[in-house]
Amino acid sequence: MYAVIMAGGSGTRFWPASREHLPKQFLRITSDRTMIEETLDRVLSFTAPEKVVAVVGRHHEKITRDLIGDRIGSVLVEPVGRNTAACIGLAALHTNRIDPDEPMVILPADHFIADLDRFRELILAAAEIARTGSIVTLGIRPTRPETGYGYIQTAAPAGQARDHQYFDVDRFVEKPDYKTAVGYLNKGGYYWNSGIFIFTPRTIIEEIERCLSELSSGLGEIDAAIDSNRYQEVLDAVYGRLPSISVDYGIMEKTTRAIYVLEADFPWSDVGSWQALHELRTSDYDDHDNLVIGDALISESRGNLVYNDSGRTIALLGVEGLCVVDTKDALLVADLDHSQNVKIFPEMLKNRG
Repeated sequence: MYAVIMAGGSGTRFWPASREHLPKQFLRITSDRTMIEETLDRVLSFTAPEKVVAVVGRHHEKITRDLIGDRIGSVLVEPVGRNTAACIGLAALHTNRIDPDEPMVILPADHFIADLDRFRELILAAAEIARTGSIVTLGIRPTRPETGYGYIQTAAPAGQARDHQYFDVDRFVEKPDYKTAVGYLNKGGYYWNSGIFIFTPRTIIEEIERCLSELSSGLGEIDAAIDSNRYQEVLDAVYGRLPSISVDYGIMEKTTRAIYVLEADFPWSDVGSWQALHELRTSDYDDHDNLVIGDALISESRGNLVYNDSGRTIALLGVEGLCVVDTKDALLVADLDHSQNVKIFPEMLKNRG
């Protein structure tokens, strides 16, 4: 089985710790290792190192090679970011040349997953289904009416793989408002979209050809240059004009091929904000629900998150519900409940030049 780690990203949701040159997957925020290293360890539970591919942006090639490059089969570099359909298509071109019918698992580099054994078992079950030429995804059992995730609505049970029931996918649903999310939770049959997909290279290349003709045409040009001395030249010339579209919108919402979902009941988070990180790491709280990453002094304060990468000491006194992030060149102080909006600051800085 192949594994494709999608490690692009602009680095705005964890500003100022994350930047364009250092997005979330290269931060040590969920443990003492970077998120991409944690993702690789999960992947190596079900496949061999030589079958692992990381797809990264040009700015992140060096850090990726430094962190995991000697532990995986290859690092593919996107000249520019063109969303997940192009990213997956590029990886599929390369894996297709080795074995077009061997399942490939697509997963983001910046998600948190607990219960490694359960994760591995579900991936193996999904691969068994994907060998039939189907598309498989993992749906996360929702625990709350979340408005920040897309959803998958299931239809009838479709079969079993390795003793795991899987279901037909009725539709992929965009991020809902709160009332709609409550309805999904009460009705049942809806899962959070994990962004983890399993299919063979042949399957996804055929679906790109059927659903995204412009992308297919560009990938065909790149494919013709693989293993030649023109590969980098052609990749640079073609990739920037590929359509920027997600695999969800471009393929999953258009394909007529069978799509199945396996219920993933392991703890999962896309760690989409400082607030989400605070909620995730409850086991690391102090006695007053403060989460501290780095050096800090805290007194008479409750429910705060402190991330310190500045070399200075941070001190909190008599405050509650703050997000304090200190780096060598920027300091963020925010209401923790509003910390998902920090991505406005990189845009403000760009506008200021």
